[in-house]
Amino acid sequence: MEKGAFGMRYGFIGCGNMGGAVARAVCRGAGAQNVLLANRTAAKAQALAAELGCRAGTNEEAAACDFIFLGVKPQMMAGVLEALRPALAAHGAPFVLVTMAAGLSIAQIRQLAGRPWPVIRMMPNTPVAVGAGMIQYCCSGVEAPWRQAWLEAMAPAGQLDEVAESLIDAASCVSGCGPAWAYQFIEALADGGVAAGLPRAKAQAYAAQMLLGSARMVLESGQHPGALKDAVCSPGGSTIQGVRVLEERAFRGAVTDAVLAAFEKTKELGK
Repeated sequence: MEKGAFGMRYGFIGCGNMGGAVARAVCRGAGAQNVLLANRTAAKAQALAAELGCRAGTNEEAAACDFIFLGVKPQMMAGVLEALRPALAAHGAPFVLVTMAAGLSIAQIRQLAGRPWPVIRMMPNTPVAVGAGMIQYCCSGVEAPWRQAWLEAMAPAGQLDEVAESLIDAASCVSGCGPAWAYQFIEALADGGVAAGLPRAKAQAYAAQMLLGSARMVLESGQHPGALKDAVCSPGGSTIQGVRVLEERAFRGAVTDAVLAAFEKTKELGK
């Protein structure tokens, strides 16, 4: 597999929802010809590779690439890396391990891999598949040209933000887990619209577009979400009555508790 515009090759071990979404972005950012996919179920990697125009292969072939993406569940990481130790030791060239496993620190990845290899730890979310992701990352032992190559390859995924590793678990519980709760909210809004008489397809489209536009208002206006909320609530109007009901039912408290519950579970995964 020839090296591409950035002089790098990108191997993916694990092509599930997250690994597959990141692979889609990297194929756009680095060229599909420079991407190799591997998966426990080979047919899954082969099907995605055929769709994206890249190659499918074995874990060992992926481990021969310059950037080795570890898209496996935290509880499976030890077995995968133990099996890869000989391939990594025999690599013969510099490389970077890229982990996206929740709760596992860079130090733990290095311990499982057998040596203090260069590591990028990232926490993406599923919207990377449509170029609208939020990806936090931190690095250790990664030289500047390699880091720049990785950032350029990942650029089509969405927004990337470097954070201290001590903050990455909390960050992932907001933007990594958050899409699931956003989808719940969209579904609930659509259900309300259907209950009020809207066709399901229209209610869902209205809810999704509303959430997209509201998010853009927060990002582009720089205003506090509370101020933007107040701007929608006319005195004696309909919106403030809905706000009152959500406050009575502890909407904000429930969302905060969901983030904290996810944070505690993430910490458990790293033990």
